[in-house]
Amino acid sequence: MIIEMKTITPHITAILESVSDPEIPVLSIMDMGVVREVEVQERDVFIKITPTYSGCPAMDTIADDIKAAFAKEGYQAQVKLILAPAWSTDWITERGRKALEAYGIAAPLTEEADKEALLGNKKIVKCPQCGSTHTRLVSQFGSTACKALFQCEACHEPFDYFKCLK
Repeated sequence: MIIEMKTITPHITAILESVSDPEIPVLSIMDMGVVREVEVQERDVFIKITPTYSGCPAMDTIADDIKAAFAKEGYQAQVKLILAPAWSTDWITERGRKALEAYGIAAPLTEEADKEALLGNKKIVKCPQCGSTHTRLVSQFGSTACKALFQCEACHEPFDYFKCLK
């Protein structure tokens, strides 16, 4: 993940880390990897963000939340949505992956493993409740378009799996 940070301080980073993903509130926008560039000029902050997929309905909320978080700290923030490069699940931080699993959502697999799991060829998606890999695909779409619905055959609990996007 390449983030271009111009004149960014730990305080600015902390403000960005305080903004949660509205669909997965245990993840910050930094953990999700949607923040692509930050430039600070005195009390003005210019932030570029990339959606997890084109048409993601959460982006307007994220932009508003960023502006509100910075306004609370005395900054004027401008948020610009950029589509290239396209967001990838590789940009989710390790801390973000752990938070996903603790929240009950299986973190994305590698691209090849993801294809095998979503085609039902292999049982490799780990249940975030019990840790079993004896799981099955229930639906290609879970609570949002970027997730698939799985069920664990060991503990019988349903769970979302965050699809691998490249």
